[in-house]
Amino acid sequence: MPARYSKTPENPTKSVCAKGSNLRVHFKNTRETAQAIKGMKLRKAQKYLKDVMEKKQAVPFRRYNGGIGRKAQGKMHPCHNGQAGWPKKSAEFLLNLLKNAEANAESKGLDLDLLKIVHVQVNRAPKMRRRTYRAHGRIGPYMTSPSHIELILTEKEEDVKKPDPKSKAGSTQTAVSSGTEVKKIAN
Repeated sequence: MPARYSKTPENPTKSVCAKGSNLRVHFKNTRETAQAIKGMKLRKAQKYLKDVMEKKQAVPFRRYNGGIGRKAQGKMHPCHNGQAGWPKKSAEFLLNLLKNAEANAESKGLDLDLLKIVHVQVNRAPKMRRRTYRAHGRIGPYMTSPSHIELILTEKEEDVKKPDPKSKAGSTQTAVSSGTEVKKIAN
């Protein structure tokens, strides 16, 4: 049975998907890292995640930012008070998923330089339970917060600039029908 995704790509022949389930990586950090690479081209996202692992670029924490300190690299991303971090493990897992999507694109024969991340989603997976020992002989929970991650990349065509409205060359057409010439203006 093929894997189900929350979104279907507009053009499946020009799209590739990658998915990971029950990954032992923190949900909140992974969600912020995934939002940072959403909309990037494949090569740019890979470079960004490698830079995050080497602490050359930071990931902005916008939603799950309780207790996240402010970093100087956070000033590169506006509108979040400079709160940023370097979630290495999350970057590593997303980089592996991008590598998987890249391999899928090669097998489909798509151009890797035109691939763009159009959909990325991180969901909470069922928590895994361990125990920690507390004072006075009590036992407390020691839970993990794993994630489900899915990516969809689409091959985007090069953008074509809109022609100037001032130059009307080619916008008029002449039609000859039964010997009379009629001018039509194309919109």
